[in-house]
Amino acid sequence: MRLGLVALLCFFSSVLQCDCTPPTCYSRALNLGKEIMTLLDKIHTSPRTKECAKVLPVIHIDVHNACISNKLRDILYVVLNHPSSICKEKPRMVLLKRKIQNLYTIVTRLCYRDLVFFIDDCEAIDTGRSSPNLAEDRLQLLQEDR
Repeated sequence: MRLGLVALLCFFSSVLQCDCTPPTCYSRALNLGKEIMTLLDKIHTSPRTKECAKVLPVIHIDVHNACISNKLRDILYVVLNHPSSICKEKPRMVLLKRKIQNLYTIVTRLCYRDLVFFIDDCEAIDTGRSSPNLAEDRLQLLQEDR
């Protein structure tokens, strides 16, 4: 009886420790966005790919922004049509191209209805800073008048 109880306890503890849920469209899009941002940082800082990064536009990936598909399409165009053929063949640039293509496919086709866009601020993707919402400003002004 005791051995069975110990085995059952070990089984349930191992089930709780493993990650049992498959990735969803949303989680995959978030993870790919983080991976692309990390890879872009490496490309911009690495001496091997620093020259290739001069052509790449600055992008701050936020899958909650409605402009993400347009910006991904733009950066994918730049990566695919890079002026230097040597840069096109570098492993990090090839990996960047693949990851951006995957994220673009996820955002525009596979998870089109699953993703919720909270903001529509194209400048935030370029600068990394979101402009304030006008409704929030008005509310703050109304509260200060009282």
